[in-house]
Amino acid sequence: MDFSFTDEQQMLLDTTQRFIAERYDFESRNGVRASGEGWSRAVWTELAELGLLALVLPEAEGGIDAGPVGTLLVSRAIGGGLLLEPFLSSAIVASQAIVRLGSDAQRAEWLPAMAAGELVAVLAHEETGLAPGSVDLDTTATADGDGWRIDGAKHAVYHAPLAGLVLVSARVGDGIGLFAVPPDAEGLAMDAYASIDEQRVADLRFDGVRVGAQARLGDEATEALLAVVDIGLAALCAEALGAMERILRATIEYTRSRVQFGMPIGGFQALQHRMADMLMHLEQARSMAYLAADQAGTTDRDERQAQLSAAKGLMGQAARFIGQQSVQLHGGMGMTDELDVSHYFKRLLAFELRFGGTDEHLERYRRLRIAH
Repeated sequence: MDFSFTDEQQMLLDTTQRFIAERYDFESRNGVRASGEGWSRAVWTELAELGLLALVLPEAEGGIDAGPVGTLLVSRAIGGGLLLEPFLSSAIVASQAIVRLGSDAQRAEWLPAMAAGELVAVLAHEETGLAPGSVDLDTTATADGDGWRIDGAKHAVYHAPLAGLVLVSARVGDGIGLFAVPPDAEGLAMDAYASIDEQRVADLRFDGVRVGAQARLGDEATEALLAVVDIGLAALCAEALGAMERILRATIEYTRSRVQFGMPIGGFQALQHRMADMLMHLEQARSMAYLAADQAGTTDRDERQAQLSAAKGLMGQAARFIGQQSVQLHGGMGMTDELDVSHYFKRLLAFELRFGGTDEHLERYRRLRIAH
């Protein structure tokens, strides 16, 4: 894949970065974080006005259809800004799920509203103990009259407390289905809380939740669902790259200004070596984020999952190293809410856990490579 950027892609990146610099600086983000809802509807509307909520939608659906490189660039800027809004959950993952599996009527009903910032949708797929890339689900959907009955549980669904539409993956006989469930459906219990990186998440329990026949998206959903998860994983890697770039930049600036023993601590050779190691990890992470973007659309499932697991595993190691070293170089201040470093550290820690942990992905890569 060619990662030299076109004029349109560069404009997309510049627009996103300018919005974050002007509208979502650290002080503004703290205000959003401290609010009762934990996100800003005004910011969400502005993102829609910039066209960013239609980033992955086809042009025929009124979208930008930015492709993997455009998604990489915008997600990287989103990660650098530490946005708390459901960009990855709704504008990337849920949008792609509807594009790939939704009927004409479903697409017409949901996609314009999502692109306009009027509807937040999330994919509820993760379950406790579910391995990366697996569809071995405990949640089930059984035929119930002219509709479906859903039973089971989903774990740590990002931005579910904000959603007006929940897309639930469930086992249907020997296959997998995807179902649209309103968040206020009878039998759906939602335990909401803040994640370690201060985003809103929820555990969902489905106890005989009934939906109509029209709630199902498509038929057999396994391949489409796994492809959507991998697109989300690639976008998450791009977000983590943006966070790593920003925390390293903040650390370098701090070591240039912090004076000890009559000179900036950045002049000490031992610390220079440590920052050089951080830079090496960052460059490796950049390569892996580009690899993930390149491979996210590959139709060969095993090859795609192997490459994405390699990217997630190595980026998880880089995120841990860069985050920990940044905090240590800042000293005790590195753990305080007053500095953005602690917030980037928490975002990188959450990155390691989302979509499967570092060790899980390295094991999946090993297993897939042995199988081939």
